[in-house]
Amino acid sequence: EVQLVESGGGLVQAGGSLRLSCAASGFTFADSAIGWFRQAPGKEREAVSCISRSDGHTYIADSVKGRFTISSDNAKNTVYLQMNSLKPEDTAVYYCALTVVAGACYPGGMDYWGKGTPVTVSS
Repeated sequence: EVQLVESGGGLVQAGGSLRLSCAASGFTFADSAIGWFRQAPGKEREAVSCISRSDGHTYIADSVKGRFTISSDNAKNTVYLQMNSLKPEDTAVYYCALTVVAGACYPGGMDYWGKGTPVTVSS
């Protein structure tokens, strides 16, 4: 069974940095993609960034462009989200998700989900 485990969330002051990790196991899909999504209280879940396992193609949301960077270590089946210059608006539960076949980066297109790691940015 596919398993996705997030780590690295926590409390940080505005302007600070966090690095989230997503450890994936139980899959061998060559054309898969892994993405980061977030959901704040009372808001819809939204895409933050996705990366293709095969060619490294990335998507990054406009709201975090220039501040967040997604990367992957395929040998370790781990995807990272480096978050810099954090803002209070970034406060949310961050989820890692996987799609078997890489495509559009949106919540409805993902096949498996982790349980999430909370990120709180204080002003």
